[in-house]
Amino acid sequence: MDVKEETVSSKRIFEGKIINLRVDEVKLPNGKVTTREVVEHPGGVSIVAVTNEGKLLLVKQYRKPAEEILLEIPAGKLEKGEDPKECAKRELSEETGYEAGYLKHLLTFYTTPGFSNEKMYLYFAKDLKKVKVHPDEDEFLEVVEYSPEELWQMILKNMIKDSKTVIGVLYYLKLGKEGLL
Repeated sequence: MDVKEETVSSKRIFEGKIINLRVDEVKLPNGKVTTREVVEHPGGVSIVAVTNEGKLLLVKQYRKPAEEILLEIPAGKLEKGEDPKECAKRELSEETGYEAGYLKHLLTFYTTPGFSNEKMYLYFAKDLKKVKVHPDEDEFLEVVEYSPEELWQMILKNMIKDSKTVIGVLYYLKLGKEGLL
């Protein structure tokens, strides 16, 4: 089944600090031509960080696009040319004040492939050591800890609305409990 769309033309509409927006004219498999709006994003990392007591670290942070405070696993944007693992180390330290003695890549996924090319690299961190929290100057967040069981209940009650956090917690609940991480 050949369903690939051929790009006929591409026009950059907006260039921002975090994202760019382009409009592509594409030829569909049936020969018709249409447009696709694409949000270009450099990608990011997210970290399922487990304390020595078995609790998961999350951050509470106001998110303007959602217009609410969300509960999320630590995460951040890749800098140009940055290795995802190094980014995960940096973001964990900046947002939570912890460094990981063990850091493992779990999976890579697209956050919203219907309109964005953002790729998310999910990591697992343990053997945490406390260091100084140093968030970016435009980040205002609170670090919180929850047990896996508490997080499962929060997901069921729709208290966690961030997709990378749901994916990370569910991944941990399945593989972490089976000792596969």
